[in-house]
Amino acid sequence: MGIMNCVTTCEDDPPLKITTKRDDDKAEVAFEQDKAVVSVQSPLGISQAIIKRGDNKWPTSVMLRLHLKGLENFKVTNGNVTVEAALSSQDGKVRLWKDNDETQLLDAKHPYWMEIRMVGKDGKPAKTIPLKDGYFEMQLPKALFEDHPNSITLNWIDFYR
Repeated sequence: MGIMNCVTTCEDDPPLKITTKRDDDKAEVAFEQDKAVVSVQSPLGISQAIIKRGDNKWPTSVMLRLHLKGLENFKVTNGNVTVEAALSSQDGKVRLWKDNDETQLLDAKHPYWMEIRMVGKDGKPAKTIPLKDGYFEMQLPKALFEDHPNSITLNWIDFYR
């Protein structure tokens, strides 16, 4: 199990604690006011991370940056609701669904909608997969945090092998 590296000062009880499934995964959290930016490096490209809140509340917003080459499947759950996404490596189109029902795709008006952006190593929008030294950026839906879960779990697969 990998443990987070702190970008801000590591207190005994940090606002967010991240535990990764694999030792070679790395997770960092940076805070800007009440916004958390979680960056995850996953060399193997298939793994899991659990983000646990240390405070009695979550930050106002949680931005996730997954440093992967592709995003064949992404899943985030708060224990009650699961949101899944897949990004086509052919055309870059994103499909998003909830609670294992891939027949009911979510749109931008849905409370669990997540926009997923591809960002290149220069920090500018990327258009092609596989990403080279870039990342996938997504604002985790506020609806995931409404019931104040103790933790959320992330799972990702860059490309099916």
